[in-house]
Amino acid sequence: MTAALQPPLPSHPVLRLRLAPDGPPRSIDGAWWPRSYDLLAELPRLLAGLPREWGHVTNVTVNGATWAAGPGRIFVADQVVRLRRNVAASAPHTVVLLAPGRGRWDLLVVPPDTTEEAAEPLMAAAADAIGGGSPWAPDPIPPG
Repeated sequence: MTAALQPPLPSHPVLRLRLAPDGPPRSIDGAWWPRSYDLLAELPRLLAGLPREWGHVTNVTVNGATWAAGPGRIFVADQVVRLRRNVAASAPHTVVLLAPGRGRWDLLVVPPDTTEEAAEPLMAAAADAIGGGSPWAPDPIPPG
């Protein structure tokens, strides 16, 4: 019996990010599916994968009830990024990215333990949201 060779695992996991195309303003600019709620591990990967046109993100706001506690700022790619926590019920599954002089982007956060079958349509809907409409119910994760 011969063993099938498996391709090596990537040293850096692929960033699971889907962004809406440039166009009219919208309430959600895309979706991010992190692998954990460890912001110190996940945020550098997210910021490294953003379009260069977005500039340097200096402020990140996450839901404080969802993400693991961390410092008020971290050092990413030779830059300081301020971390803010919000517990607003209106945005429990979002992350807000601010780049001075460039803009603000709100991303849907698909919970890390979501199955691929459930995550894919959420990410597609977030990337396809047009004209400020919201493509999902307040709790984007189906029960069960």
